[in-house]
Amino acid sequence: MLLACFAAATLTDLVSLAVGFGGGHLVAKPLLMPLLAAWAAVRRAPRLLVTALLCGWGGDVLLLSDTDGAFLAGMAFFAAGHVCYIALFGRHGTPRARALLPAPVYALTLVTTVALLWPDLPADLRIPVAAYSTLVVAMAYTAAARFGLVTGLGGALFLFSDTLIATGVADWPRLPRPDFWIMLTYVAAQFLLASGTRRALEARPGPMATYGEVRSTTP
Repeated sequence: MLLACFAAATLTDLVSLAVGFGGGHLVAKPLLMPLLAAWAAVRRAPRLLVTALLCGWGGDVLLLSDTDGAFLAGMAFFAAGHVCYIALFGRHGTPRARALLPAPVYALTLVTTVALLWPDLPADLRIPVAAYSTLVVAMAYTAAARFGLVTGLGGALFLFSDTLIATGVADWPRLPRPDFWIMLTYVAAQFLLASGTRRALEARPGPMATYGEVRSTTP
C-alpha cells in the first residue's frame, strides 16, 4: 500500500510538472520521500537508509521555495542524506573485486563538472556547490562499488538529477520543463537506492533479520 501511494504521488507530481500545474507539484512533492521512507522502514531497512530518505524530504520541502537561503538549506539536507548513504554503503556494503575500475570515471566527472560550472555559478554558491558535488559523486561511486548495479544506477541518476539543478543555477541552456526531468531522475534515483539496498541486504543470510530485531527493540 505504501509503495502504491508512493507511485501515485510520483505520477501526480510528474504529470503536474509536465502540464505546468504548480498546485499539484506543491502537494505531491512533499509526500514522496515520507512514503518511500515509511515503505523502507516497514520492510525493516537499516536506519541509515530511512534517515537518508527523510533528509531528502527536508531538501524537497525547502527547494519548493525560490530563495537563496532555502536553496542552501535544502542542499545541506541533501548533503546530510548523502553522508547517511555513504555510511550505509561503507558499513553494510560488500567490497567488490572491480570496485576501483569506475573510480577514475567518477573522479573525472566531478572535476569536469565543477570546472565547467564554476565560472557561471554565483560567487557565493561556488564553494557550496563544489563541496556538495564531491559528496554526491562519492555517494554514487560508493553505491556502485559496494551494492551493485541497481543501487549504483540509483546513485548515478541522483548525480545526473543534481547536475541538471546545477546547470540551472549556472543559467545554462535547459531542456523544456526542466523540473519534470529533475524530478523524474531524482525520484527514480531514490527508489533505486532504497530498493537496491534492501534487495542486496535481504539476499544475504542473516543481516536483515538483525536490522529487524534492532528496530523491534526500539521504543
